[in-house]
Amino acid sequence: MTQITPKPVRIPDTGAVREIFDRIGDKWSLLLIGTLHDAPLRYGELKDAIPGISQRMLTRTLSNLVEDGLVTRTAYAEVPPRIEYALTDLGRTLLPMVADLAEWAMAHRDEINANRTSRGRVADDSAAE
Repeated sequence: MTQITPKPVRIPDTGAVREIFDRIGDKWSLLLIGTLHDAPLRYGELKDAIPGISQRMLTRTLSNLVEDGLVTRTAYAEVPPRIEYALTDLGRTLLPMVADLAEWAMAHRDEINANRTSRGRVADDSAAE
């Protein structure tokens, strides 16, 4: 196991930080942000790219990310209507952290699953919400 020397974490306003962590630290937000890293995508493309996300949760999560200014929603006046979602500049600032967290998760997944199993809990990748 690699030793990591963490830098001190100082959180001056835990309420404000917790509010943001609650919003982007839910089950789907970081996956959506990571999925939008390359280019704008339509709703159906996002749904196809993120296995297990329900229509309700995709709609809710996109709405929250748009409200927070991390994602834009662009509706085009076409028939049929076309709506695309894209990261804003603010949303793009999260990409390095999302990539690092995803790398960490993949590097430690087996160890975490082994710990869960040894404590009687089996990892469940199938839960949608």
